[in-house]
Amino acid sequence: MNTQLKIQLDKLKSKYKQLIELAYNLRQADASLSDSLEYQAILLHNKINRLKYLNR
Repeated sequence: MNTQLKIQLDKLKSKYKQLIELAYNLRQADASLSDSLEYQAILLHNKINRLKYLNR
C-alpha cells in the first residue's frame, strides 16, 4: 500500500471514529445533531471503502 494513501486512510478512519463517538454521546441530548453527525460518518466510511477498493 502506498504510504501516502495509508496516511490518508488513517486520518479518515480517525475522523470517522470521532464522528461516531460524538454522535453516540449526543444521542440523548440532541438527536437531530446526532443523526447529522452519524450521516457524515457514513459518508466518510463510504469514502474510506472506495479508497480501499481502488487501492487493490
